[in-house]
Amino acid sequence: MIVYQRIVDLQNALFPLHKQGKKIGLVPTMGALHAGHASLVEKSVAQNDVTVVSVFVNPTQFNDKNDLRNYPRTLESDCDLLEKVGADFVFAPSVEEMYPTPDHRQFEYPPVSTVMEGAHRPGHFNGVCQVVSRLFYIVRPDRAYFGEKDWQQIAVVKAMVKALSLGVEIVECPIVREEDGLAKSSRNTLLSPDERAIAPAIYRALKESVDYAKTHTVAETHDKVVEGINSVEGLEVEYFSIVDGNTLQDVSSWDDSHYVVGCITVYCGKTPIRLIDHIKYKE
Repeated sequence: MIVYQRIVDLQNALFPLHKQGKKIGLVPTMGALHAGHASLVEKSVAQNDVTVVSVFVNPTQFNDKNDLRNYPRTLESDCDLLEKVGADFVFAPSVEEMYPTPDHRQFEYPPVSTVMEGAHRPGHFNGVCQVVSRLFYIVRPDRAYFGEKDWQQIAVVKAMVKALSLGVEIVECPIVREEDGLAKSSRNTLLSPDERAIAPAIYRALKESVDYAKTHTVAETHDKVVEGINSVEGLEVEYFSIVDGNTLQDVSSWDDSHYVVGCITVYCGKTPIRLIDHIKYKE
């Protein structure tokens, strides 16, 4: 496995592989890697000739400077994990390398980019599209791998790929969870022991709501989840949206769509740490 910091060096390594017709897989990450990321890399390794993993904490997708400053950075241990799971190249650029000049490009793909995270984190998905499109132009992958934990992000990236005719296949990979149900996330490392102990209540409430939804309305299910999580001291729901899985628009009845997903963001602890998750009610 080879680690590159410069775009030109990575492209020089990839050029002959593209010329040979090798299939290239890309796994974009912000580092602080865990088993969820490892599962993405393993899938890419299985489906492609070459796997590139980017490790870059992208400043343009943070609308909270404290969140950016506190985001965990663990490149050495990240590389250890990536070597074990078979990555070929790691791309770990500096901010100056990725953005030698400010990126003023604007990306908006309503309705998928303007609801939920898009509404609560202004500019977030624009930053995601800036960095992901840049990585696609640099690496020119055949496939790119994203975890379903960032479920709305996948919808936005797919919209961008279609709009820009980038020709990259977006591969969705299932959430990897801890034994107690908490979705694996780089942010979990920021949780104190007490916060880590209460965080699984998020998925527990979501999972229990699936059976509840069979005999209750969308509104009743929404309120049940929110009240259940908010009743746990140290947890506070920012939003819980029950939406059509394709358009991401709210549904008012279970009959509104054949594909219904509940998406949630919860603040955990005093700091607080922002945790996201989702559950599928109909698919």
